[in-house]
Amino acid sequence: MAIVRQTLVYDGPGGPFEGVIAYEDEVETPRPGVLVVANVLGQKESDNAKAEELAKLGYVGFACDVFGQGKRAERGPDMRRYMDECLADRALLRDRLAASLAVLQGFGHVDAARCAAIGFCFGGLCVLDMARSGLDVLGSVSFHGVYDRPDYANTTPIRAKVLVCHGWDDPLGPPDAVTALAAELTGGEADWQIHAYGAAGHAFTDAGTKGSVQPGFGYEEKADRRSWQACKDFLTELFV
Repeated sequence: MAIVRQTLVYDGPGGPFEGVIAYEDEVETPRPGVLVVANVLGQKESDNAKAEELAKLGYVGFACDVFGQGKRAERGPDMRRYMDECLADRALLRDRLAASLAVLQGFGHVDAARCAAIGFCFGGLCVLDMARSGLDVLGSVSFHGVYDRPDYANTTPIRAKVLVCHGWDDPLGPPDAVTALAAELTGGEADWQIHAYGAAGHAFTDAGTKGSVQPGFGYEEKADRRSWQACKDFLTELFV
């Protein structure tokens, strides 16, 4: 049995968009689908590889695109360019996420009623917004995300289950922001978990940040490994 990668170009507000879907080539029955939402750099090879990891676990993984086809950033002073455009209009970002989810749900190997979303850094904010706005996912997993609320009202109750994997030393998510998120999710009647990892900061899953000397940022192997295990356990429970 082999894992197949397929590039999908699809429409959405401000599109076109381009993502990569991964699935087992011998799939005969619909599988749960998992949307993968990228960090500040946009959809890239590491996200495609994560979609493949999900396919090996028996899901269909879709590394989606919310910036737009050909819009990708590189590390450096201008790397926030496309992310900041999205953050300036959270309702538009929500609609782009909805378009990406619709592509996953409409893919032939996917059980449209059994989908989830995972995201990293900026993508972590995105998947929290998917839960907040009531998009049709059973669960959201945020890895070292950003917790600022959007400028539109949350749905209540928040139906999606939520797992937040947080580096305790993350300067973008100080303790006050974490407790505010917990209060928000509690107020929204969500089924939520927050896992905090000591001696880990922002981007703790991002191998491209190994050796970072910026305080509170950079790859941390234990937090990466433990958070991925937590995600796998969460998805297993979600799709029982």
